[in-house]
Amino acid sequence: MNVRRRAGLSCLAVLIAAVLSLAGAGGAQATPSPVKEERARRVTFIAQDFRNGGIAAVFRGFEEACRELGWTLSVSNGGGERARVRAHFEQALAGSAEGIVLGGFNETDIADLASKVPRDEKPVLVGWHAAARPGPTALLHANVTTEPTAVADKAVELVVQSTRPRVGVVIFSDSRFEIANVKTRRMAEMLQRCARCEVLSIEDMPISDATRDVPAALTRLQRRFGARWTHVLAINDVYMDSLSFPLRGMGREDIVGIAAGDGSRTALSRIRSGRSMQLATIAEPTGLHGWQMADELRRAFAGHGPSGRVAQPVAVTKALLQGLPPQASVDDSLAYRETYRLEWFGTSAGDPRPPRR
Repeated sequence: MNVRRRAGLSCLAVLIAAVLSLAGAGGAQATPSPVKEERARRVTFIAQDFRNGGIAAVFRGFEEACRELGWTLSVSNGGGERARVRAHFEQALAGSAEGIVLGGFNETDIADLASKVPRDEKPVLVGWHAAARPGPTALLHANVTTEPTAVADKAVELVVQSTRPRVGVVIFSDSRFEIANVKTRRMAEMLQRCARCEVLSIEDMPISDATRDVPAALTRLQRRFGARWTHVLAINDVYMDSLSFPLRGMGREDIVGIAAGDGSRTALSRIRSGRSMQLATIAEPTGLHGWQMADELRRAFAGHGPSGRVAQPVAVTKALLQGLPPQASVDDSLAYRETYRLEWFGTSAGDPRPPRR
């Protein structure tokens, strides 16, 4: 076996072991799907903003799973605006959706609207990054996400591994989202435990405005901190989209960027190339998450509880990506599709949809 193939298999083994840790929160065993057949359903996916690569990738996985199940899927895009998200949610309620996915926005954004629906008419709600932690909430049957503190810890570990005698970190976050606040607090806390690390600034910037506003923020931060500034941490890859070019223009090619989520295709491409100042992304298995959301809805439709499954994030670097096939995403080579098909239909074969009644 040649060296390159050995490296590829090693990287794939790392991904499988890391991502497919599907034990329930708190160490409880994940529960296989208890249902083998049910009627077709009408479901709606409401995206906070499809410019967010993580949300777009999760939707692709969810859409694929809905096709397998024979469900009718509607989709709407909030464009990063809370008012539009709420309007789409009201439309989904009026349209008699049986299940609604909160794609990347806080459950609190629509809690008052959901509370007005009679209990026996209320659709099943499942979220992705809709609450601070994975699992059920008072409103959601399940919130699908990796554990945000685990994401934050992996990002900080890469900063602490730096060989520089002093490390100065700027954190980009979006305080509108509780999951972002959890990541940010955890990253700041872990950096404060590092004797040679300093949190220079926490920049609160809406993800939807990052492409426009990051370059000006970088100029301001360079003027303020100069050589003390060595690293950028961010709660999403979107902040890294506008990182490299402005910093190179300032002569700051030494600054290192690390995203604490979500593993967008754009981020993976630039990390693989090695030409970006983004060293890594702490990626989530977004395709798997899309299928898991369909599974959580399916369980709820059958009157069963949530699965308790919590996948693990992966620190994706150039070395890891170069051992994988070109254009591969974090979970392309994982067997979650076969696992869910086996649980849903009793077969792992492709397109195994049973006849509908």
